[in-house]
Amino acid sequence: MKRFHCNTLEQVSVSRRHLLSLGGMGMLGMNMPDYLRANELVSTKTALAPKARSVIFLFQWGGPSQIDILDMKPDAPKEYRSPHSQIRTSCPDIEICEHLPRMAKLMDKCTVVRTLHHKMKNHNSAGYYALTGHAPPSDDQRLRDLPDLYPAYGSVVSKFAPNIDEGMPTFVSYPHEISDGSRTPGQHASFLGKKFDPLFIPRDPNKDDFKLPELSLPKNLTLDRIQSRRGLQSIIDKQSRMLEFSERARGLDDYYKNAIGMLNSKRVRNAFDVSKEPQWLRERYGRTTYGQGCLLARRLAEAGVKFTTCYFSNVIGGRSKTDGGWDTHGFDNTRMYPIVESYHLPITDQTLPTLIEDLDQRGMLDETLVVWMGEFGRTPKINKNASRDHWPQCYSVLLAGGGVKKGFVFGESDKHASRPEQDAVTPEDLTATIYYLLGIDPRLHIYDTQDRPLMISSGEPVMDIIA
Repeated sequence: MKRFHCNTLEQVSVSRRHLLSLGGMGMLGMNMPDYLRANELVSTKTALAPKARSVIFLFQWGGPSQIDILDMKPDAPKEYRSPHSQIRTSCPDIEICEHLPRMAKLMDKCTVVRTLHHKMKNHNSAGYYALTGHAPPSDDQRLRDLPDLYPAYGSVVSKFAPNIDEGMPTFVSYPHEISDGSRTPGQHASFLGKKFDPLFIPRDPNKDDFKLPELSLPKNLTLDRIQSRRGLQSIIDKQSRMLEFSERARGLDDYYKNAIGMLNSKRVRNAFDVSKEPQWLRERYGRTTYGQGCLLARRLAEAGVKFTTCYFSNVIGGRSKTDGGWDTHGFDNTRMYPIVESYHLPITDQTLPTLIEDLDQRGMLDETLVVWMGEFGRTPKINKNASRDHWPQCYSVLLAGGGVKKGFVFGESDKHASRPEQDAVTPEDLTATIYYLLGIDPRLHIYDTQDRPLMISSGEPVMDIIA
């Protein structure tokens, strides 16, 4: 795979000569983190030109099957190949599942990466990896959401490329908080502080009464009174030593200031009001939680939100043909076939092409990056329950708009879609690519709770997929 080395930018890496000079800097009060911060400021002055103004991250919790959707192997043995047939698409180089006929007509606008891979086989570990681009400390279903784990993509974007309009959030997520036994890490700002947390909306945008209480003042409370109360609270906070040691309190003041800015913004209220959309368009997206979530994502991108995460489901799998995530092992008689073709694929073929078409017709697709992916794929070999299990060793991701090529396939898997055969891609590389497209240098540093410098991505942008 061709690698990008950012030769046109100031190098953040420290040379041996610079390292030898750091002793003198220490005498002047400049330690390694201080030096890296100063060097980081130099780098940001030569910022990349963004190809995407916003990202819509559609996270398919549970793990969609690569071999049943985007990387089908019709010539594989029966125990491997999908029961579904593959169909031709608007791109001669891409064939996909027969249950995605609408999506097939738009594949000439998309890039498919078929060689994403890692080693995490548990949902929480793999989910954290997919939501941050950083490998977890262990592959453990019980991986806890600890403050030393990395922040979400959108939180990093909020730090390095925040909206200039203080009333409009940079990072929004909804409508679920995902978990597998315990909350999956990587959904918030972690050690960056609450200032960079997403505006999280735990409500169903498909409901007629969908609204944001956080953005609605009580009838007997004016904005001036809210601000006066915050001033009083600030005095109390400063007198309370407890707050100095409270992790939960870190960044709360900035968080509330941001919330007050949103309270006073008609643009924010309008952006979240999906009822303003014509009924025919709402029906086209689908009157489901996820369908209206995709419509809301388009409205937020249009209003200037830079990173929107929409979760497909709050649970990894389902017990019926009408809900749940993509985790279908065949337990409890919940066979992957026909569940996937009766629920997951139809809702995907309604929402994803509608979103791409809608963005394209509004002239927004070229500047809006759509990312459709899960935390891993499924086993190439069908299991004894006529279903598939977890498989992080090779899976697919679909990208559209925002500076990626149109009608393009990157990477080649082996004959069973079990391993990358050519041009392997890591989650770190995908992370670096997303940041690069947003105009954020992937080599920039953030600082953890111990003030240690950490790169926002250890991968390199996959330049071959960039238009």
